[in-house]
Amino acid sequence: MLPFFNRLEKSTRILVAGCGGGFDVFAGVPIAQHLLAMGKSVVFANFSFSNLWLCGGERITPTMWRVDQASNEMPYFPEKWLAEWLSANGQAIPIYAFAKSGVRPLSAAYRWIVDHHQIDLIVLVDGGTDSILFGDEPGLGTVVEDAVSIVAVDKAAGEQAVLAAIGFGVDHYHGVSHHAFLENVARLTGDGGYLGAFSLQRDTAEATAFLDLVDYANQRQPAHPSIVCNSIASALRGEFGNYHATNRTSGTDLFINPLMSQYWTFTVSSIVRQMVYAGALAETERMEDASRAIGLWREAAELRPWQPIPL
Repeated sequence: MLPFFNRLEKSTRILVAGCGGGFDVFAGVPIAQHLLAMGKSVVFANFSFSNLWLCGGERITPTMWRVDQASNEMPYFPEKWLAEWLSANGQAIPIYAFAKSGVRPLSAAYRWIVDHHQIDLIVLVDGGTDSILFGDEPGLGTVVEDAVSIVAVDKAAGEQAVLAAIGFGVDHYHGVSHHAFLENVARLTGDGGYLGAFSLQRDTAEATAFLDLVDYANQRQPAHPSIVCNSIASALRGEFGNYHATNRTSGTDLFINPLMSQYWTFTVSSIVRQMVYAGALAETERMEDASRAIGLWREAAELRPWQPIPL
């Protein structure tokens, strides 16, 4: 059994949280379905891109709201679409949404959930693989939210936190070097922080749930479908190459491939140990502070050169 599944097996109450915001929490739904089938208790959370102060839900902390199917309608609201889908499938699972902030407020919000629900494991989930970046790569993609989440969860839960990233290749669209990603996985393997990889398999209950949720969200939010989730769904359905499930990617070259449906898993603490600006991020209050800390480090640093994968 993979070390990642050992961690799930030994846990009872698990928080499944979207790492980078937006639709990332959707990538945690297959893991959550697996946990529910094992009889585990599950809670959802997500770093949100929505205007949460308009959601009408209960405000738990200065930067965290509870979301459910009765939350106010907004044009972009993945957390509500998830709540509606869960309710339609008879699953009453708490969902929390975090407004954009720095590490300190986010870590406090995570600690509240851990204490309130007696969480014994946090599973951070990233749609894409730009969460596995240490800071000296040639391109970082949309790394700020990921990095803030990782450091915040490490402060809140330490060794009781793992990360699962799915969607290998998706972040090429945002300038991420997958040569650097694989180099980072090798470094984490040597550090003991790599917990194994596994594929989401079509026609399983977990994959069927994910595909159904993505289709539902596409109907609820037709003007802004998720590029990452639809790319993963395309790979699950057996599409390959320059296949476009949404017109949001028109005019770009995509490489839909079977590796997009594979989860890569790690301990959160091992990623933080390698993250060059983790210490600076730990003191931040606002998202702008985190962006500035990352930018200042990279301005003074020698970055790795861009290298293609030699295959």
